[in-house]
Amino acid sequence: MEQSRKEFEQIVGQYGEKLYWQIRRMVLNHDDANDVLQNTFIKAWNGLPQFEGRSSLSSWLYRIAINEALEFLRKKKQFYSLSDEGSEECSIASRLMADEYFDGDETAARLQQAIGELPHMQKLVFQLKYFENKKYSEISEILGKSEGALKASYHIAVKKISAFFEQYD
Repeated sequence: MEQSRKEFEQIVGQYGEKLYWQIRRMVLNHDDANDVLQNTFIKAWNGLPQFEGRSSLSSWLYRIAINEALEFLRKKKQFYSLSDEGSEECSIASRLMADEYFDGDETAARLQQAIGELPHMQKLVFQLKYFENKKYSEISEILGKSEGALKASYHIAVKKISAFFEQYD
């Protein structure tokens, strides 16, 4: 047990920051990203005995992180749709600029705004390819989609993001 705990601590050390940033790009808020990351590692720890190694450890962890972030966003969306306040009125860019942990400029905030307007799959593909510099083969393992479909999604996402920025020029 002690040996597996130390091995898991190494996994957390190796993948924690990368997973945090993937989650952060999805949920946007620092505190929410930390909560989702913690849930990711709890699920990974509990699921480690069942990990069969059919995919890489990295792909497995990213899949858990993405699923946890999506579950968080689903719950948050349900909360806002059921609350008296209705939906969030602030744009992604203004929410990011107000976040004390956001260290980007307005261009970075606008990029996140553009990414936020992409359909779910295009958003994930773009984030994994652009920010994480993942190969299409690894993204295919993480998302369970063909490399051809991923390349097409990425290409379309880049075009949409470019068009988004052109409207601000």
